[in-house]
Amino acid sequence: MIKILAIVLTIGGMISLIMGVLGIFGDNMTSLNPWALTILGGVFFIAGVSMLKYRKDQPAPSEGE
Repeated sequence: MIKILAIVLTIGGMISLIMGVLGIFGDNMTSLNPWALTILGGVFFIAGVSMLKYRKDQPAPSEGE
């Protein structure tokens, strides 16, 4: 479950970062402030990558132990 959330955060952060940077240096395709999109995209991207990086997949303990 956490892995799915991390992937969603990473992809959402990438999209927001791209839209924000394009809005800053080119045409603003949204009605939102491009700086806000860039900052939020960076935060979400870093959070998603950190969750993927530090997620330790450990097997569930068996009932006999």
